[in-house]
Amino acid sequence: MKIMVGELEGRPVGLQPVEVVERKGLGHPDTLCDALAEEVSLALSREYRERFGFVLHHNVDKVLLRGGAARPAFGGGEVDEPIELYIAGRATREYRGVTVAVDELAVEACRAWLAAHMPVLDVERHVRVHSLIRPGSQDLVELFERQRREGVPQLANDTSLGVGYAPLSPLERAVFAADMSLWSETPPARGQDVKVMGVRSGEDVSLTVACAFIGVPLADADAYLAARSDATRQVRREATEALGREPDVAVNTADDPDADSLYLTVTGTSAEAGDDGQTGRGNRANGLITPSRPMTIESFAGKNPITHVGKLYNVTATHIAEAIVAEIDAVSDAQVVLVSQIGMPVEQPQIVDVRLRAESAEQAAALAPRAEAIARHHLAQAGSLWERLISQNLATRTL
Repeated sequence: MKIMVGELEGRPVGLQPVEVVERKGLGHPDTLCDALAEEVSLALSREYRERFGFVLHHNVDKVLLRGGAARPAFGGGEVDEPIELYIAGRATREYRGVTVAVDELAVEACRAWLAAHMPVLDVERHVRVHSLIRPGSQDLVELFERQRREGVPQLANDTSLGVGYAPLSPLERAVFAADMSLWSETPPARGQDVKVMGVRSGEDVSLTVACAFIGVPLADADAYLAARSDATRQVRREATEALGREPDVAVNTADDPDADSLYLTVTGTSAEAGDDGQTGRGNRANGLITPSRPMTIESFAGKNPITHVGKLYNVTATHIAEAIVAEIDAVSDAQVVLVSQIGMPVEQPQIVDVRLRAESAEQAAALAPRAEAIARHHLAQAGSLWERLISQNLATRTL
């Protein structure tokens, strides 16, 4: 394993001329796909562990949401065609003569999650879940099993990479807080489908928010506009606290009240009619979409937590960056890239690239041994990280 520690060059993202940050909320179709992929993986992991004592090979990281058809209205509305969810991927269906009801587990996991997190969505009438999961390829199943036969560490089942950084910039914190405040404790008229786009140009910050509203509790357009104003004030308050100054906030900018065109839904998500979704198109593993930072297009959702570095390395890289900033006072900013090699132990990436921001290149070099020690510590724990990962849904929680 090669660990490279160097200076993080260039201006911090918060001091660059332009910064862009996006977050898709819980009810956004892309977030729904990530969350459901994760929930199916969690259900399989727990079932495998309960029945066999360990987690078997699976990757259920391909979920497609086909939006339905609906007629929202003040005081009511109807869903005419249900949302269609297609869960695809690979999972072990039989182990040593014992059959695992993969399709039933997948469908029930999706339905239970939706019922718990989307209170206005009627899972019986508004959603259809289709499991298209097939057995894994024999070579990857064999790779997964080799560690148990030979007692070797977990072996990476892909050549991939993970990226992490710390700390969050003020804009990143503002976008995250604004989104969470809108759907985590929603009034009856506000849905879970939220998207926040933050743009900073110099010192000027603007947040553009799309927030679905629910027709049933709203009597008319005036009630809608009042609810939208409440959401605007809430976003401004949360963002101001994170930024230290007040941003411009605009909610549902496509609304045209004169034309009776408002962001109104029956169920609280645009998936009922206006939008489709897919795993991997939403938030990264740290809960944000940050084109001003290094990113990977690797989707973490639905990948097994034992050997799939697409999940493990994004989490571990973030943990390393956060620990470096927290434990080394002279480091103000850290960035970590981990690259795996298929068939090699997950604790031993083929390259670990750590970048530190300190007062000078000389100071960064002097701090390199401490940063390397922190990286080694967290990488040594990568093989046991799965024990924590199967207790939480990464698509709906922060790291």
